[in-house]
Amino acid sequence: MLEKKYDYSIVDEKLIERIVNDDNVEINHMVLAKDTGLPVHYSNSNVYMIIVRGRMTISLDDGAPNEYQEGNILNIPFRTKMNVTNKYDEVLEFFVVKAPNPRDMKDQ
Repeated sequence: MLEKKYDYSIVDEKLIERIVNDDNVEINHMVLAKDTGLPVHYSNSNVYMIIVRGRMTISLDDGAPNEYQEGNILNIPFRTKMNVTNKYDEVLEFFVVKAPNPRDMKDQ
């Protein structure tokens, strides 16, 4: 077999899990219930957020919050301050693709 298979959890409660962490990319899977969010942090690579369920509220670099929904893909530049929350009843689920892997961004 040439391919590698990766699994992710199917849940409705808050979850942050790393799915892939290899030389090319880091992929995380996140699930946020209503009124939960991620700690405010800075992007440590070029980040792509793929929303597969629910609605996301995100503020970047202390700007006004924006709303995104299922089917949207966001690109967040390296070293951008992020505040991600779920303000809605529906569960928010998304994947975070970081390319290149953040461990290769330390010298940038």
